[in-house]
Amino acid sequence: MASDRGAFDTLIDPEVLAARAGDAGWRIVDCRAALTDLGFGAASYQAGHIPGAVFADLANDLSGPIVRGVTGRHPLPEPATLAATFGRLGIGADTQVVAYDAANGAYAARAWWLLRWLGHPRVAVLDGGLAGWQALGYPLESGDVHPTATTFPIRRSLTRTVTAADIVEHGATFDLIDARALPRYRGEVEPIDPVAGHIPGARCVPFEGNLDERQRFVEPAALATRFAPPPPQSEKPRVCYCGSGVTACHDILAIVHAGLPEPALYPGSFSEWIQDPARRVDR
Repeated sequence: MASDRGAFDTLIDPEVLAARAGDAGWRIVDCRAALTDLGFGAASYQAGHIPGAVFADLANDLSGPIVRGVTGRHPLPEPATLAATFGRLGIGADTQVVAYDAANGAYAARAWWLLRWLGHPRVAVLDGGLAGWQALGYPLESGDVHPTATTFPIRRSLTRTVTAADIVEHGATFDLIDARALPRYRGEVEPIDPVAGHIPGARCVPFEGNLDERQRFVEPAALATRFAPPPPQSEKPRVCYCGSGVTACHDILAIVHAGLPEPALYPGSFSEWIQDPARRVDR
C-alpha cells in the first residue's frame, strides 16, 4: 500500500515492484528462512533471487544473540548493530525497501517490523512473496549482490514493544494476540519449544489466516473483521506475540494494512515467556 507521500509502507504488488526494477532509490531484501534448516535461506538466495536483491539472514542479521535461560529464540538485535546491518545492505534514510520471502511473508514481516522499529517508514512486504513474483513470469538471478554500504540512521520508532514484566503486571489490560497455529496455542502440539500452551489471557489469531489461497493478504476490510476483539477486549490495546517474535510481525502487518491502530510486539514471545517457571502457561 502506498502512503500519501508515495512511499510503500505495508504491502506492494509484484507488478509494481517489477516496474521499479533497477531504481537506485529502492532496495529489495530477500528474507527467506527455515526454522529447521539454518542454511536454507542463504542457499536459496544463491540459487535464485529477485534481481538486485540482497540477503538478510534471520538468525544473524534480523535477530540478536540468544542468552540461554533468558531470551527467546529470536531476540531483537541491539539497535546500533541492526542499523549497521541495514547500512551494509545499502539501506539509507530515504531508501524504499521491499522485503520478501518464499511465500507467506512471515520472515519478510520481521524485516518490515525491524525497519519500523528503528524509525524507517519506507518499507513494504512483497504480497505473495517469491512465488507470486515467479507466477507472473518475472526473472530471477543467482549469486551475490554487493550494494554500496551507507549510513542507516536510527530515528524515532514507529512501533512499540512490551516486555514479559509488562504482561505479568498489566496483562489483564491488554488484548493479547497469539499468532501461532491453534494446536500450538491450545498446547496440543509443540514442535519447537519445550513447554506447550499459551500466555494466560491470550486469544489465538493464526497468521496464516491473513492470507488467501494464493498466499496473498486478504482485503483490509476482511482483516479488520478478523482481528476485531470480542467484548470486553474491544477497548484494550493490542499486543501480538508468537513463538519467538517473528510471525507475530505478520499479524501486526495485517492489522496496520487493515487501517487499525498498530499493536505492540512482545518480542521475546512464548519462547522467552517459558524461561521463567514462575510465569504461568495456560492450555
